[in-house]
Amino acid sequence: YEYIRSALKLGLRLDRELGANPFRFGVIGSTDSHTGLATADSDNFWGKFSKDNPHKGRTGEAVLPEPFGPDGVVYRNWQQLASGYAAVWAQDNTRAALFDALARREVYATTGPRMLVRFFGGWHFADGDHHRPDLARTGYANGVPMGGELPPAPDENSVPGFLISAGKDPDGANIERLQVIKGWLGDDGELHETVYDVEVTDRPGDTVDLQHARYSNAVGSPQLATVWRDRDFDPAQAAFYYVRVLEIPTPRWPVYDALFFGDPLPPEGWQKAQQRAYTSAIWYTPP
Repeated sequence: YEYIRSALKLGLRLDRELGANPFRFGVIGSTDSHTGLATADSDNFWGKFSKDNPHKGRTGEAVLPEPFGPDGVVYRNWQQLASGYAAVWAQDNTRAALFDALARREVYATTGPRMLVRFFGGWHFADGDHHRPDLARTGYANGVPMGGELPPAPDENSVPGFLISAGKDPDGANIERLQVIKGWLGDDGELHETVYDVEVTDRPGDTVDLQHARYSNAVGSPQLATVWRDRDFDPAQAAFYYVRVLEIPTPRWPVYDALFFGDPLPPEGWQKAQQRAYTSAIWYTPP
């Protein structure tokens, strides 16, 4: 239940039972920090609280002064994530335009990198549309953007197509893959989900150097794009789709602290991350 798709799937069931979907929401990211600082990057992380500003030994310090919860768990700073940001596709850089975009759910989240992500769904995309220089214009003309709802299918044999593009953070890591996460309500009333790798770099790899807290963009791709079609589509089943973009592996913030302050590295499994973006969904409702 820690994934967005858990709530999105429940929304499909409630829509069938109640005639309304209370979980048709957009997705943004935020830092959950209490410092007033927009420092959501692993190589520039100033902590979640003022006491966690960069200093020697901070990675091993307790997040809270007392054990947390009924089991007395002690969370350490190295378990906290340097994240995240809200991305908004607004028509103008004005308060009104930003709130309009939020209201129509044309928004997405990242865990820190400033990736540029486009996601459109429709019935009329051509296979090469992701190569067009006017990709966004094509997306709006032939489909709906992230946060929207697919219109009725033009005929019973149609399958939805999705126009997807992601560009790397200009100052960050390359992209490893594009994924589409689909959830649907089966004929038996059961909820289902699956993850499709729809585009993967032809230069995979892991270049993280833990000793020197660095990585190389010799792997991955600066941009990935595709037109993907859901060949498993059933027009009688309610569904949603959203995009997840994964970067190549990079060091987590405690690795940078270890280099700068001489602190121990965090435990294995907490040393690297694949930063990501995830979009608001596009929904399909059967006629």
